[in-house]
This record gives sequence, structure tokens and C-alpha cells, in this order.
Amino acid sequence: MATRRFPRWLAVVGGIVVAIGLVIAFWNWDWFIPLVESRASAALGRKVSIAHMHVHLGRLTRVTFDDVVVENPPGFPAPVPLAKIDSLSAAIDVAGYLHNKAIRIPEIDIKHPVVEAQATKSGQSNYQLALGSSGGGPSPQIGAVRITDGHVHAVVPKLNADFNVDVATREGAQGHREDQIVADAKGTYAGQPITGHFVGGALLSLREASHPYPIDLQLANGPTRLSLKGTVQDPLKFEGADVKLDLRGADMADLYHLTGIPIPATPPYHVAGALDYDRQNNKIRFDHFAGTVGHSDLAGNIAIDPGKERPLLTADLLSRRVDLNDLAGFIGGTPGTPSEAATPQQRRAIEQAKASPGALPDKTFNLPKLKAADVRLRYRADHIEGRYMPLDQLVVNLDITDGNINLHPASFTVGKGAISANIAMEAPENVIHTKADVDFRRVDVARLMAATHLFEGAGTIGGRATIDTTGNSVAAMMGNGNGEVKLFMAGGDLSALLADLSGLEFGNALMSALGIPSRDPMRCMVIDMPLNRGVLTSKVLLIDTENHNIMGSGDIDFRNQTIDFELKTEPKHFTIGSLPAPIDVKGPLKKPSILPNPTELGVRGGIAAVLGTFLTPLAALLPTIQFGTAEDHNCRELITQASQTGRAKISPQELRARTHR
Repeated sequence: MATRRFPRWLAVVGGIVVAIGLVIAFWNWDWFIPLVESRASAALGRKVSIAHMHVHLGRLTRVTFDDVVVENPPGFPAPVPLAKIDSLSAAIDVAGYLHNKAIRIPEIDIKHPVVEAQATKSGQSNYQLALGSSGGGPSPQIGAVRITDGHVHAVVPKLNADFNVDVATREGAQGHREDQIVADAKGTYAGQPITGHFVGGALLSLREASHPYPIDLQLANGPTRLSLKGTVQDPLKFEGADVKLDLRGADMADLYHLTGIPIPATPPYHVAGALDYDRQNNKIRFDHFAGTVGHSDLAGNIAIDPGKERPLLTADLLSRRVDLNDLAGFIGGTPGTPSEAATPQQRRAIEQAKASPGALPDKTFNLPKLKAADVRLRYRADHIEGRYMPLDQLVVNLDITDGNINLHPASFTVGKGAISANIAMEAPENVIHTKADVDFRRVDVARLMAATHLFEGAGTIGGRATIDTTGNSVAAMMGNGNGEVKLFMAGGDLSALLADLSGLEFGNALMSALGIPSRDPMRCMVIDMPLNRGVLTSKVLLIDTENHNIMGSGDIDFRNQTIDFELKTEPKHFTIGSLPAPIDVKGPLKKPSILPNPTELGVRGGIAAVLGTFLTPLAALLPTIQFGTAEDHNCRELITQASQTGRAKISPQELRARTHR
């Protein structure tokens, strides 16, 4: 009987079936762990290890990794790895990828992630990941992120920071249709206590356009308070933001640790506005903000471009009313005036500044901070507060590039005139070299006199001041400076009280009885004072009015911040009742004494007293009678001479000889 042959195709099929059965029976997804570890390690720039891998196939394929560990960089001195995760699970839309190449991850579950973000005192860190390139492929769309019992511990010595963050997801509160991510932070940052509370949506980029991602962040770092509330259309790219940022604190300088942008010291502040990210231009924008800084209001727009070698801050700011005390920190002074919002440290600093004998700010500019960011600032103040402040408006155009400062210009309005300063400051060798040129254009004398609440006057002043100096504080700059001050005035008038200040008139009643005018028309004023190594010396100081000549001589020493000046009045006409003793202005620049010369006043006063005692009371007026020997000056020639630079110093004797013609 012939043997029936078994079909070969059946044997092949059977072999395939058996092989598939064996694969199914003995298949282990852990075989792919080395490949996954290699890809993950290359992407993160850290060694990644995985204990087990599980895959559940389907339209939404779920991949789970157990005991995931991300190591520290080689040689990093830390006893624990950067991160450990008990379980990391992701649901991947495989069908969607096969259909349109879109990477969609609708769900991510992370159980008990523990992150130890550490840095050394030298600046080496374990958390700066060298993320690999995505190769230009599509960005993944991530849906719900669920975190169970997450914990982050961060230690950064350079920031004086050591804080913990607990993070987890929770069911949405009443009125919320989705879960929420909640994070709580506590510890220290910048040497100050820090606490934070964040609530956000558990869903990220897989969202409906009509249901943006909610954000609610409350942060406190020392006296600084930050509130961020609103929604974002795409939270991974921070696009389509409708977020309000509210900032308040004791000093804007404290924001340097949070933003990396150096800001001078300020009084207590509170500002609020809209926060957004301009992805096209790579700028973080703080738009249409408004608030207060000390006793001044502040509004405007700020943009930060973090993508440069140094961050670039562009600001356009406006104050309707400003107290210049609030801006003192910009020149190294102590800003603000005592207020309820000021901290005890700020109140002490203000009182110490008042008690300090120095009139010029001596706080050094922080050069490393100046080089931390580039700045393009435009600032305008429409009204300047202050009972004794003759300035009306302020406009500042400020640029900082690699630590070099340019003011071009800073301009103060005085009535219908202006004081405009162009200042350049460079520090190539850690010592600031400053050049400044200040123009006085039609400065309103009436405005200057009104600010004193004592005198009146009319006319306009013009002139120029220059300085070329080195030093890292305003006090050092003035103490090392070379330059000049030239001021001119032709026409106008000053009140008789001002003109007779150095003549010690007995009083308005006597002035009226003798026919002395209440206003004294001015022919000219010339002030020419060179600055040499911190000493400002009078080359010419003359006020020529219709009735008087007032001449000044002496110097102002900015090195020790003292003044030693003498003002002397010479009447042009016959007067009675004047003791024309020179006025000495001497002592600390901050608070000099203004007194008549005791020697000459004593001689004249003694004579008057003797005559009044032994003769008649009217005889006491004899030493006060002035027959008027002063003459008019050639104002045009004086102004022309003072306007020229590089001329030899004119002595008081030469001035008298040239002008008494």
C-alpha cells in the first residue's frame, strides 16, 4: 500500500504557527529595554536605566516602564541620582501616527517621581540636560498628565536656594470638569523664605480652542509677592495667553533673583498688567501694566528677549506724577521717603542717609549686575512733585550694552526751558569712565525763584556744564572730575530781597521808605567755574543788576564735599540802612553755614553801636550809608569771554579792572 504524503505547505504553516505560539508564550518586552535606554540616554544626555517594560497593544497602545532612573553627570558629587520614578506609563495613539504622522500622547501617568536637582558652589549642576534634537519632526501633543506623590528637592548654592516642591494631580474642584495639577513649594531662595502654590489644568496641549488651559500661581519670596492668574491656549508654548501678573514688594532690586534683570533699589512698589509670550519674536511681554513705586505712579510696557547672549530688556514707561526721591536708587542714592509700606531696613537706610554728612551718593555701582542684561529704556514723567522742586517734567532715554551706559539724553523741563544731559559711562577695567555734557537752555528764572518760596524773578538762563571723570559712585566721580560750569543770563530781574541778601538790608519797611525797589532789573549774570580734580573754583561769578553788583569767589571741593565761598554786594547808588558785609558760605556741602563775614560785620556794627550810644540814634546809620561806587559791567564782553573754552583763569582783580569802565 502506497504511503500518503503529508502536504509540504501544511508543514510550513504548522511551523509558522508553532513559532508564533512559542514567541507568544515566551515573548518579553524587556528585550527592548537596551534600545529604549540608549535612545533615552542620548535624548537627555544622562544615563537612563529601566527595570521592566510592559506594552499593551491596541489603537491606544500603552507603554509602561518600571523603576526608571536618570543618573547624574559623570563625576558629579551627589549620593543620589537626578531622578527616580516608580512607574512611567504613556498611552500612544499609534493609529493616528500611521494615518497622519501626528504624535499624540493622550495620557501620561507618573507614579512617585523623586527629583534631586543639585548644584555645586562652583556652578556645576545635574539638572541642565543636553536635550537631543528632535530632528525637525512634529512636536508631540500631550493630553492628561497624572502625577502621584511627586517630590522635587532643589539646592543651588549660588542662588542661596534650598527648597522642596510637592506635586500631584487631584480631582477638579466644584465647577471644574477636569483634574488639576497642584504644586506646593517651601524653603529658601536668595536667602529669603519662599513659599509657592500652583494650580493648573491636568490636560496640556490636547485641548478645545474654547477651553484654554487655566493657571493660578501664588509665590512669596521674602517681601516680594507674585500672583499669576489666567488662561493659555497652548501651555507648552505659552501661546494665546490671557494672564494677569501682579507684583508687589519692598524693593524692585529684589526681582533680580527672580528675573535675572538688574533693577536699581526702589521704595515699596505694586504693579499689575498682562503677561504674554511673543513666540514669533521670542519675547516675554508685560504689557499695559500700571501701579505705584513709592509716592510715584508708574505705567507702561516691558519686553524681555531671553535668547540673546545677555537678556535684552526693552521698556517704555510713564509717570503722571513722580517724586524724584523715588528715583534716587538710579544714581546710587537711598530711594523713597518713610512710609507705612517701607520695611524697617528701608526706614533705617533713609534715616541714615539723612544723617550722613555726605551730600553725594557714595554707593558703588554693581558692575557684574550692569553686565547681566542689556537695556533699552524710555521714561517720561509729566509732573515732578516737591515743594522746593523747580523741575517740571523729565524725559530719559537710557541704553545699557554690555555694562556700558548711555543717557541720550536725560532732560528736565524748567518752565519753558530745559536742562538736558548726555552721559556716557564705560568700565573696560572695572572702573567706570564717565563723560557728561549738560546743556541749560532758556531755564526759567521765575520757575527757579518760585521753588524757593522766598524770592521772585524773571528771565532765562543758558549755559553748559561738562565733566570727564572716573569712579564707581557719584561721590567718587565728582571727587575725581575735570570739566567746567558756565551759566549766562542777560536781562530779566531778581527780587530786591535776593539782590540785597548779601547786603543785610534792615527790612522791607526801611527799603520802602528809602525808595529801594522791590524788584531789581538785571543787566547780566555770568558764572564761569572750572572743575579741576574734583575742585570747582570761581573764575567769574558776577550778577549785575540795575542797583547792585554781586560778586562771588571761592570753591566747592567735591573730594571732601565742602564749600568755601564769599558773596559780596556793591551798591551802584546812594543807600542808607545797609551793612554790606560779605556773606560767607562755608562748611559741609550738605548743610553749609550762610553767615556774614564776622570780622567786617563786627567792625561796622561796632562803629554803629558806638555812634548810637554817644551821639544820636541817627548817627548809628552813618556806617551804613553807601554812596554807590560800583559801575555797570560790559555784559556782552563778559558773556563772550565766559563762553569760550580754554581761557586762562580771570582773577577777581582782573575782573574788576575789565568791568569797571
